Amino acid sequence: MTTCPHLTSASLHPPRPSDSVYREDCTLCFDSIDSPSGLSVCLHCFNGGCTDDRNHARLHATQAQHPLAVNIKRTRKRKHRDEPPQKLSKLAISAETEEDRYETETDLRCSECGVQGLKREGRVEEVVEGVLRANTFSKQEEVKAWELELTPCEHTLCLEQETSRQIGSGDLGHCGECELKENLWLCLTCGNLGCGRKQMGGVTGNNHQVEHNQKTGHPVAVKLGSITAEGNADIYCYACDEERTDSELVLHLSHWGIDIAGREKTEKSLQELNVEQNMSWDFSMTNADGKELTAMFGPGFTGLKNLGNSCYLNSVLQSLFSMPEFAKRYHRPDDDVPATGKPAEDLEIQLRKVADGLLSGRYSVPETDVATSEDTPEQPHQRGLAPAMLKYLIGRGHEEFSTMRQQDSFELLLHLLKLITRSQQTAKAQYKDTSDPVDAFRFTMEQKLQCLSCKKVRYSQDSMENLSVAVSIRRVPKIDTDTAMTDATETTKPKDDFEPVALEECLTSYTAEDTVELTCPSCSNKDGFSKQTRFLTFPTILAINARRFEIVNWVPTKQDVPVIVSDNALDLEPFRAPPHDASEELLPEDAAPGKAAFTPNQGALDSLLAMGFPQPRCERALHATGNSDAETAMSWLFEHMEDPDIDAPLDLGGAAGVAANAAVDDEKIESLGAMGFSAPQARQALRETGGDMERAVDWLFSHPDATGEFSSDPPPADASTTEPPAASTSDTAPAKYGLKSIVCHKGSSIHAGHYVAFVRKTVSEKQGGEEEWVLFNDEKVAKGGDGDELQKFAYVYFFRREGA
Repeated sequence: MTTCPHLTSASLHPPRPSDSVYREDCTLCFDSIDSPSGLSVCLHCFNGGCTDDRNHARLHATQAQHPLAVNIKRTRKRKHRDEPPQKLSKLAISAETEEDRYETETDLRCSECGVQGLKREGRVEEVVEGVLRANTFSKQEEVKAWELELTPCEHTLCLEQETSRQIGSGDLGHCGECELKENLWLCLTCGNLGCGRKQMGGVTGNNHQVEHNQKTGHPVAVKLGSITAEGNADIYCYACDEERTDSELVLHLSHWGIDIAGREKTEKSLQELNVEQNMSWDFSMTNADGKELTAMFGPGFTGLKNLGNSCYLNSVLQSLFSMPEFAKRYHRPDDDVPATGKPAEDLEIQLRKVADGLLSGRYSVPETDVATSEDTPEQPHQRGLAPAMLKYLIGRGHEEFSTMRQQDSFELLLHLLKLITRSQQTAKAQYKDTSDPVDAFRFTMEQKLQCLSCKKVRYSQDSMENLSVAVSIRRVPKIDTDTAMTDATETTKPKDDFEPVALEECLTSYTAEDTVELTCPSCSNKDGFSKQTRFLTFPTILAINARRFEIVNWVPTKQDVPVIVSDNALDLEPFRAPPHDASEELLPEDAAPGKAAFTPNQGALDSLLAMGFPQPRCERALHATGNSDAETAMSWLFEHMEDPDIDAPLDLGGAAGVAANAAVDDEKIESLGAMGFSAPQARQALRETGGDMERAVDWLFSHPDATGEFSSDPPPADASTTEPPAASTSDTAPAKYGLKSIVCHKGSSIHAGHYVAFVRKTVSEKQGGEEEWVLFNDEKVAKGGDGDELQKFAYVYFFRREGA
């Protein structure tokens, strides 16, 4: 065995539980322990470095003066499969160990002495064994990736039950309001039995337990068919709108005379239904003839592993790095790597790592760990890259993106673009090209307010990076099927069909003229103002989020409304802001239009008062729900009973009221922006709701067509009031766009289901360089697919300006 002086002189210690051990892939590229030359893990700081032609391990050793490393090389044990893989039946990672799957070799090396095969003994042996045993960085970040973390809440912990009584077994046979005999939920407060919501997988429900909660405020219910003899069951808290646990469930059930001894579970739990739903959300990997799509390999055709509900991230990354601005900015293989102590925690480095992985073609090769037979043919796909380090940086400090839960891909896009812009300042000190690729997304919208009486106007502008447009939801009238539905046991309803909506219609609604109730500061008239928002400048890349949501059973639900995108260029010229009219007279800059006093719908107000609600609550509820009807306002009231200002008089009238509310918290605007709402929309919602975040979200869902209030920054003191303000940027080029990529989603909620990306790419020069749709479904990359069809149901559209 070879030896060297560093084995005894180096100050080494095994990794502590808090230390990150990068023993899966290199922190500067995606070479890994599965690469032919393996991965060297520094024994001083546990950084991982490749050892092939790039030799990032030697670069780290030289820059950090860390000579000792253990090289780890892993080889997959091949399996012969004669049957299809076993169906996943639980939300958990398989218990198969690394030893079951891999052969692993290790080699102790010293880069300074240039020797390999060092003897492992004493302190060094402890450190090497600690490295091999420690949780890897990605494992630390993936704790319970597929396990639902259920916790109790104040409503289950402090549950108060009414006078106990014996509920007869006959009374537990069906819903108290209908004849449904499954999906039954027992109110733990009063013993009411009602059916639940209709769920995926054919589980029926008429929402009678939900309605019971809304009438009584009783928060906690248990699903009868899920109760086991061990005391496990589905517990749902309607007050929290979350699945919960009840540590005293046995006692709470015995209060109603229900003994769980010997009880058997008769229905799938919510967790099992969730597994089944997630496993069924798959995008077809076959063409119209039923043949498997052709797998793609090479530069620009590299897949990404799903790190446990990370398809929302993968789809966005594939779309972004297909854009020239991101490719040019971050794929720079000839640049020197700057010295940094923690490359895994440097956003610039990790973005370059992902760009190299996706665009170099180095990792886009067919691989399979299964020796197939004629009876089990499988087309080999890629192993896929695991962007765990970038995912950690994106989620660091973020309440949602730091978890392993499924997220909204559009919210992720906005958050990532914000992080990239913030990182540019730091990058300038270390890199040559530090242009901000997010500039390609930026454009300016202009809002025009005009008094309906004196005709004076005010212009304001807001810089934006995306559009989030509401899609009109119009159901196709159902054909009368009474004669066809003769089966008395038939309880499921046919799936709704929706009328197609052209994307131009969504943009027309977004930029349409609207009337707002404001008091004119110039003529004091209360007739209101016309308001219209249009494009002052246009971006190189236009990201559009198509919101297909409607409130179903008081829950925002995504509906499959087809959005038609023309095969021709998307022409935004009709939405361009016209030149300002020199004859227009501007409103005085030192006075803002004031809110007109809110007048509640008298019929709805009388109905709410007759139900016993105090008038301040009624007025607040009607204002928050668009002043439409008593039923909608009542639903809002039940959800907001605990608001601290629920009984405060509603005071929105006059300019004084506006002045008091003039300052809108920028952090709240940013938080609403992370949910996919534009800054003007967020600003208007916060003003309408007195700065209350929860009510602002409700208001935005109740007003999907709201274009918002534009920049609230005060103008300079010497601003002219006689000439229209000049446009900040001149943009006279044609505003025509072609569709380049889409992020698609399957599922009724953006926080569940599955995301993929379709990107238009030049697949073969032999075909004249024409672009075709390429499907990026996590690690699977294939030509064709349902791109033309699925663009109708895309969640995010990326258009590129012609000539840009």
